[in-house]
Amino acid sequence: METFLLVFVGVVLAFSSVLLRRRYAAFHGQTPADYDDGSPTFDLQTHLNGDMVCDGVIFGPLGRVTSTFVADFRITWDGDVAVMDELFRFNDGTTQQRQWTIRLKEDSTFETLAADVVKGGHGTLAGPAALMRYAIRLPEETGGHTLNTVDWMYLTPGGVIVNRSQFRKFGIKVAELVATIRPKGA
Repeated sequence: METFLLVFVGVVLAFSSVLLRRRYAAFHGQTPADYDDGSPTFDLQTHLNGDMVCDGVIFGPLGRVTSTFVADFRITWDGDVAVMDELFRFNDGTTQQRQWTIRLKEDSTFETLAADVVKGGHGTLAGPAALMRYAIRLPEETGGHTLNTVDWMYLTPGGVIVNRSQFRKFGIKVAELVATIRPKGA
């Protein structure tokens, strides 16, 4: 009985430490409030505008690179609403097009829509950072799964945006994306 109790306590402690690390110390532990006082201030209408280039890497569940890409973005604003057309070119020769609609709200938040985003996304701006959460449906040829996404973008002093996204299924990280976004020609 004593051995069972020790094993049970060990399992509870290990599980608790994983949950605490995830909540307070890992990628998911960040909150917009962590960036409220930072600079430069990320203004979507200024920093996500016009023709932009995105270079990125996608990591699989084991942390190994599974894909790389270059994308061209065309972002146009009409008041507080933007349309962002994306054309991705992956290292295996495939391409993907996506169109996002971004709608700014008055309280440093925004909403997003895209054809493969289930029920839209919502985001928050804080200092040099933007957080966006959404569920994305993968194409059928890659399984058609719906993944919960946490997407952080960080504005650097030079105007480059660093994007880090994690994709989860049943709470387990299945992929991560790291990319830079910059004005075309910069």
